[in-house]
Amino acid sequence: MTYAPFQSDQRIPSIWGAWKASASIRSRLPDVTRRIPTVPTLGAVGGPGSHARQLAQSLFAGAAYRYDQAAWWLSYGQYPRWHRFLVSRVPGDARLVLDVATGTAAVATRLARRGHRVVGLDLTEPMLAEAARRLARAGVAGRVHLVRASAEALPFPDGRFDAVTFTFLLRYVADPAAVVRELGRVVRAGGVMASLEFALPDPPWRWFWWLHTRLVLPAGGRLISDGWHRVGRFLGPSIEAFCRAHPFPEVRAWWEEAGFVDVRRRTLSFGAAEVVWGRKR
Repeated sequence: MTYAPFQSDQRIPSIWGAWKASASIRSRLPDVTRRIPTVPTLGAVGGPGSHARQLAQSLFAGAAYRYDQAAWWLSYGQYPRWHRFLVSRVPGDARLVLDVATGTAAVATRLARRGHRVVGLDLTEPMLAEAARRLARAGVAGRVHLVRASAEALPFPDGRFDAVTFTFLLRYVADPAAVVRELGRVVRAGGVMASLEFALPDPPWRWFWWLHTRLVLPAGGRLISDGWHRVGRFLGPSIEAFCRAHPFPEVRAWWEEAGFVDVRRRTLSFGAAEVVWGRKR
């Protein structure tokens, strides 16, 4: 797939106008994986965070096909529940929402169905291709604009969005505190940011979680595809290492340093996932 350049000083209103104007043309295309803007320097290697970016792309490029079905099965059906609660943190009057690490646009689709305009941003091309197909099937492609870019250097001006959401992101960046600041930069004063991440359950559930992440995920992933087998082997150790290195008080401090107040957390599914949200000062 070829991507049109996306300039960092391009304004969202003009993008949105062009996107709406092209809707009738896109609806007649046989392939719904339409052109997705990209940041021209995204593929540069050697810069800060390049290894983490390459890891994320390598892992999830191979798991894009049937991602949501596999995630539902491997999470015992909890995956949509987590998304519903995340989306419920976004105020209904938020007109423009940035969904970072949008993946297959599961969260972006829910946001669009609530009436929000959405910009879905991700690094991985196969994921964005699946996102385009999902949006077309859901009938909300006209409300969601997909962009291929890095969360570490968002191509948007300060305070451009009423809300920002992100999912399963912070373990895949070199400096998570800096990324939280960068995400907070594009939220307007009074706006909301909300995140969904995996978490480390407290005892006694941690023993079951350990069995699930060390045995069920790798074995289940192998039944699905080689790509999912890689993801299944990676997730458990990655989640545990991140949660031990960055307990929630530290994560909350990142949010507060990024300008957010009333930072709250809700754990879900016996502590296997957590949603964090806060309001920009």
